[in-house]
Amino acid sequence: MAPAVARERSTLTIDIGSFAADVAALPRLGLGLGLRGTHFDHILTERPDVEWFEAISENFMDSGGRPRYVLDQVAEQYPVVLHGVSLSIGSTDPLNREYLAKLKALADAVTPAWVSDHLCWTGVLGANSHDLLPIPLTEKTLHHVAERVRRVQDFLERPLILENPSTYVTFIESTIDEPDFLRALSDETGCGLLLDVNNVYVSCFNADLDPVGYIESFPCDRVVQMHVAGHEHQGTHIIDTHDRPVVPEVWELYRLAWQRTDGASTLLEWDGHIPSFEECHAELLKARRYMGGQFNAGRSHDVTKSGHESLSTPVDFLVPNVMESAVSE
Repeated sequence: MAPAVARERSTLTIDIGSFAADVAALPRLGLGLGLRGTHFDHILTERPDVEWFEAISENFMDSGGRPRYVLDQVAEQYPVVLHGVSLSIGSTDPLNREYLAKLKALADAVTPAWVSDHLCWTGVLGANSHDLLPIPLTEKTLHHVAERVRRVQDFLERPLILENPSTYVTFIESTIDEPDFLRALSDETGCGLLLDVNNVYVSCFNADLDPVGYIESFPCDRVVQMHVAGHEHQGTHIIDTHDRPVVPEVWELYRLAWQRTDGASTLLEWDGHIPSFEECHAELLKARRYMGGQFNAGRSHDVTKSGHESLSTPVDFLVPNVMESAVSE
């Protein structure tokens, strides 16, 4: 593990202490599911016994028809959070002011418990890769991302919650471990964190790192939310596909994370080959089995392949015209 980061606090133009206090006061929502189009009818008619929903921000920012109607109806009945995939907080392009204005308008209308996105970049020079790409973890990158986080929070008038991404490469330029990077980013901006436990497992396997050590060094006191999801194991690497049940090894890591985060709000992601709502809910409720007991650090080397093509962090379910929008100041 790289040494912990030490630095002087930079002069800020906004009160990061207020954002940090807002993050600390955010509620524990329990167990939630992603709000997906294939489940709209079931949710509206059955009013299932789910504690909260997470909505992909880009699915609703430009959609004023049925999707937005459904989101409004769900938000009247359940706590809702907004989770984005194209903020591109790590990009060198200017922040997309049009995107931020749409996100703020959506958040002001829906009043989510919080707004989140990923520690990544998705595009450069106006082009969108439609994927969540890793950043080099250096002091220079930290200062760059921190400044952008401060600007986003100032614009949205609320704290931003950032997620650790799934990664398939590392940078030789990196000098800071990801948990330390996220801790420093939270220190400098007051932002909260979303701990994706499946991403920890995927990234650590791909980089030959210890996922238990990752979670033990993670700033769990800043964690507002956790994700669990399924992945595809290719033997030499793992792809974060969100298209199947959570493996036991990820659930076991979740047990450790749940203890260390003091029971942070937990969401099951299922974005490809989505089964019935009842199946997704049953998978989510497995989390209850791992909310106590002794952590078992055993690790499997099972290889499971499907007959279909898989994507890393699938975004094909997003509204196309939103994802195609160019990045501009």
